[in-house]
Amino acid sequence: MKKLEVVVKQDVALQLRSALMAQGVTGMMFTNVMGAGSQRAYTQLYRGKAYDILLMPKVKIEVVVADEMVEEVVEQILSVASSGQVGDGKIFISPVEEVIRIRDGRRGNAVVQKEIKQREEER
Repeated sequence: MKKLEVVVKQDVALQLRSALMAQGVTGMMFTNVMGAGSQRAYTQLYRGKAYDILLMPKVKIEVVVADEMVEEVVEQILSVASSGQVGDGKIFISPVEEVIRIRDGRRGNAVVQKEIKQREEER
């Protein structure tokens, strides 16, 4: 299994959620984050005073998928979130050693098995 941490613009997050759910990815966690990357700071006026905005608002989406689904999920993310502009975001992929569902104690691929079964039924 792999964990994908996807950092995208706020306006893309809900579109990405819908696209991933249509692909059979069910468990996702969304977090509002602030970050700095290739984008430069900008100045914003508030009540007549100038402020330098150094961090950009983004959404971080965390999802765990089976190894066989990683490339398909990455391609879906790229197709939805890429505008070709600076600030589109990043995808971080890391291995997941173990997953345990608290409700019933199931471990490993059985926890994300719903995704795998859905993909097999579609084929």
